[in-house]
Amino acid sequence: STVTITSIYRTVQTAEPLEYHRSFLKENCRPDGRDLSEFRTTTLNIGSISTADGSALVKIGNTTIICGIKAELANPTVESPDKGYIVPNVDLPPLCSSRFRSGPPSEQAQAASQFMADIIESSEVIRAEDLCIDRGKLCWVLYCDMMCLDYDGNILDACIIALMAALKNTQLPEVTINKETSAPEVKLEKKHGLTIQKHPVGSSFSVFDDSILIVDPTAEEEILSTAQLTVVTDEEGRLCSAHKPGGTSLSGEKLQECISRATARQKEIQKLIDKVLHSVKSAE
Repeated sequence: STVTITSIYRTVQTAEPLEYHRSFLKENCRPDGRDLSEFRTTTLNIGSISTADGSALVKIGNTTIICGIKAELANPTVESPDKGYIVPNVDLPPLCSSRFRSGPPSEQAQAASQFMADIIESSEVIRAEDLCIDRGKLCWVLYCDMMCLDYDGNILDACIIALMAALKNTQLPEVTINKETSAPEVKLEKKHGLTIQKHPVGSSFSVFDDSILIVDPTAEEEILSTAQLTVVTDEEGRLCSAHKPGGTSLSGEKLQECISRATARQKEIQKLIDKVLHSVKSAE
């Protein structure tokens, strides 16, 4: 009967999760009904935090990331007197999954923050010079906080979308330096957006049994996989980053497959961000 078959499947799923997944992979599909190269539904909400200078909320399947950007005035560094800077931080609190504990950031959260910092630098999303107000004296620092509200795998892709959408939503007030007092004067009524130079998008993959490639893994698929890979490309099809934290090696052919899929995904996501931004502007 159906009940017995369902209960057998549930038992296999719990007791032998890898065998359970393999039974689907053999048929070129996955337990959630997706093809191997299919992303989960991706939704985007822009300007969700009214107290931030820019914000966005992204969902890829159940995985949910919110990004808030706070701009602060600071002194440029001695090494780069004509540049401002961007400080990303990824937070994986206990509320998003039972795998995370409260206290100092987990290794995964630290690695994700470092990954985001590398992407910002390697893809040249924003020219750091554009954040400088007065050489050697004053610049903008953009604190980009990304918090996971629900963890179901593939946070890196979601973080990049949330960051890019929030940056495109960011408005900075005009700042001038008073010639007599040398003090900065902030004009909150005069605001302008950031100049976004590049539009990087990430595509994450998991490898099963050293050979089967799946896109956009869930939390369970990540645990069961033998390797993971995140490929980041921009709108010109340029490879900004290929991030592979350990695991089994990938053939050149498989890597090329990942890059092709990532290039197609970049176009889809850029279209989504622009569409949502357009509808937010129309509503204002």
